[in-house]
Amino acid sequence: METRNFGQLGRVSALTLGGGGIAGVWGSTDRAEAVATVHAAIDAGITMLDLAPSYGDDFEAERAAGEALRARPAPDVLITSKVQLPDNQVSSAPTRIRESLHNSLGLLGRDHLDLFLLHTHIGAQDGSANPADVVRWNVYRDEVIGEFEKLRAEGLIRAWGITAVGRPDSVIAALGSAPRPAAAQVVVNALDSNGDLWGFDPSVRPANDEIIKAATSNDVAVIGIRAVAAGSLTDALDRELDPRHPAAVDFSRAAPFRKLAAEFGESAASLAHRYALSVPGVATVVLGVKNRAELADCLAAEARGPLTPAELQAVRALELS
Repeated sequence: METRNFGQLGRVSALTLGGGGIAGVWGSTDRAEAVATVHAAIDAGITMLDLAPSYGDDFEAERAAGEALRARPAPDVLITSKVQLPDNQVSSAPTRIRESLHNSLGLLGRDHLDLFLLHTHIGAQDGSANPADVVRWNVYRDEVIGEFEKLRAEGLIRAWGITAVGRPDSVIAALGSAPRPAAAQVVVNALDSNGDLWGFDPSVRPANDEIIKAATSNDVAVIGIRAVAAGSLTDALDRELDPRHPAAVDFSRAAPFRKLAAEFGESAASLAHRYALSVPGVATVVLGVKNRAELADCLAAEARGPLTPAELQAVRALELS
């Protein structure tokens, strides 16, 4: 497994095991298979687990990872988890952050997290209308950062980061102003689609390439997420969706991508992961796998190496609108 520079946290494997899949977010699985998948990932050289309290019912991702790590301790594996602040309450933000962290540590059986991420999107800086489930800019700057910095000083986290899927202007400002995050999760896929993660007015468009450039220019490590666009960049969706669901719409858009993957002699998911791994500036790509078979496919994709310049250009030349 290739390792890459991960800024303040040293080096990280090119692939990260995500918590969504092992928690059943992307199709059904069970605890035993989830635990076995964590062990298989670590055995294969994956050095980071990306978890969150909201992945699965009753904190399932953290419960499954905690069970796996108690059975087979892996102190050198980096553990990431997150906190959501959906109600914009300034007075409660520090308390919610600290309570969420302690709950995660208890489930995982660890005394600190390597990386603690704000899971909620950052809203507009100018006071314009935001969706209800974002953190207002002033809350992020005045409350969230301060609490993250306290937790880092106390040794409860080694570093903190953001989910960089909010208002692009706000995200880029967050990446460029101190104190800045150590890492940012950025959507990286061949459709350049945020899918159902995007809740802003249609007049506000994602700007993932610009966000990656802003992150790398400010020494913020980029964690690529949604490499298969919530399943849209695979050979077949693994769950039933309303045809109007963003993932179903994206799946239809991705027909030329699946054709190109077949021409390359690989699955759509394999090509999707290799594409994300080939995007300049991406430190690691989070996998949404839910079992060992899916993990093995992703490991094989990584082992094939990055796309050649010609292959990368072929993907980018596709008309996927």
